[in-house]
Amino acid sequence: MNWKQQIDPLGNLALSALVAFLPIAFIFWALIIRKMKGYLASLLTILLAMVLAVAVYGMPIPLVLSSTLHGALYGLFPICWIILGAVFLYNITVAGGQFEIIKHFMASITPDRRLQAIIIAFSFGAFLEGSAGMGAPVAITAAMLVGLGFNPLYAAAVCLIANTAPVAFGSVGIPIIIASHVSDLPEMAISQMIGRTLPLLSIVVPFYLVTIMAGVRRSLDVMPAILVAGITFAVFQFLTANYLGPMLPDVIAGLASLAAMMILLRYWKPKSVWRFKEEPPQTTEVGAVYTPGQILRAWSPFLIMTLMIVAWGLQPVKDALNSVGTTKFMIPGLANAILKADGSPLLIKPFDFNYLSNSGLAVMLAALISIPLMGMRFRDGWRTFLDTLYQLRFPALTIASVVGFAFVVNNSGMSVTMAMTLAGTGALFPFFSPVLGWLGVFLTGSDSSANALFGKLQATSAEAIGIDPLLTVSANASGGVTGKMISPQSIAIGTASVGLTGREAELFRFTVKHSFIMLVIISIITTLQAYVFPWIIPEYTPLGTAVTTTVSEAARGFTYLLVLALAVALIVATVLVMNRSKVRTAQPVNP
Repeated sequence: MNWKQQIDPLGNLALSALVAFLPIAFIFWALIIRKMKGYLASLLTILLAMVLAVAVYGMPIPLVLSSTLHGALYGLFPICWIILGAVFLYNITVAGGQFEIIKHFMASITPDRRLQAIIIAFSFGAFLEGSAGMGAPVAITAAMLVGLGFNPLYAAAVCLIANTAPVAFGSVGIPIIIASHVSDLPEMAISQMIGRTLPLLSIVVPFYLVTIMAGVRRSLDVMPAILVAGITFAVFQFLTANYLGPMLPDVIAGLASLAAMMILLRYWKPKSVWRFKEEPPQTTEVGAVYTPGQILRAWSPFLIMTLMIVAWGLQPVKDALNSVGTTKFMIPGLANAILKADGSPLLIKPFDFNYLSNSGLAVMLAALISIPLMGMRFRDGWRTFLDTLYQLRFPALTIASVVGFAFVVNNSGMSVTMAMTLAGTGALFPFFSPVLGWLGVFLTGSDSSANALFGKLQATSAEAIGIDPLLTVSANASGGVTGKMISPQSIAIGTASVGLTGREAELFRFTVKHSFIMLVIISIITTLQAYVFPWIIPEYTPLGTAVTTTVSEAARGFTYLLVLALAVALIVATVLVMNRSKVRTAQPVNP
């Protein structure tokens, strides 16, 4: 069966775009006005999209069902699989009692909630985004802030907003790699262009976070810390993106920002300690003292996870693991079944069950290795795993529904209708180009998926109006980061990680205005780059041929895995040796 997409089924592009936008408008209404639970709003949204795909766009019911299944499977693997590993690892540190040490350690740096938000949500969160991505940074950092005594709603909102600056370089640069693949533009050029846009936002984000929490006046009280964190992050993000490539900007910038904050706070303190008015009395001793061995043991799960995810993100390692085991299969009924409006076949990739090379396995292995390090028996670890599965049951349903919705919207042609409407703005397209990225991330919860969805359209539309396609493809990724904080998928992760499942509407209402503000900022920057500062666009040569995997690359990947195994073994041995002697109980230091 072959079915051809209709981009303008109603004979009026604006009216067709309005109809295509209805499911998005519905989920806004459901979350903001009706205050529905996230999974219910997502299920009703995908049902509405399926009805419109059949009734308005004429998509056959079997294709609608197959598209929904394809998206739902992708939502479960790899997205939910990675989130499961990340939350499981965090829960292990809690169940093993080691998160208390992390709490004391963070509190020992500063008891001030404003500075804790910068250190954990911004700096450490960016480091995790660069290493893991896929919702793990928000899940981990929001849970850490709640553990330190943050109001749960503020913890989730702050972490979602802080997660904007690093998203484009998340998961070891995967969004940029995908954008390069679909647009035939070099990875390095896209990395450079984004690295000349997002650092401007990165400087602003720490001040923005503190202002949301404490107001402008209280933000000025900690301006030295805000400037150090933001400028350090922006400088290293710019340098890494422009000179090393797309894989390490978040990792390096996040670590640099974290280190700079710790150095600053050794010599400077705010005049007064700020906390939330409604929070309970402080229960964590700010002056608690731990041995280096105890601190290393508490942080070892995250250190091991980071090393493993960075290794899993290297292409030779992926090639090596895929050479051992991976499974690809087409969803029944989708193979060569859908034609674009121009008659060419719509590329529908097979479902890639890369169970070894997927970074979710790296996170899960890190969690399993961490079980004995946390002093737990594997029986207790299994119980913690089951508790984690139960904890994520509704978020998993939400994520599967949202990604299924994205696939239906894409395969039916509704996404192209909306995109073509924006592309028809002509000279204003650079301003609206980030809006496409925002829309894509809102639909899928992933900057990678948004780049896959709209990357090629961004390039072709830019060429049609005489704009460098590198600018608009990069703007797709840059604008997409502002949609991350309001994606139903991200909202589900945020609420699940702080125990607010069922209150997704409150979190959505909290973050939505900030999403639009940051989107406008990115749109203005992109417009200025197109017409006022075009010299900022780097010179590049379009890609000619795709790079193929070679046997030597796979062999190099196994060598990297051996080095990784030795590094992890060294960490484990160091933790065991340093904690072999009787553990010294932390004693609070009297002020």
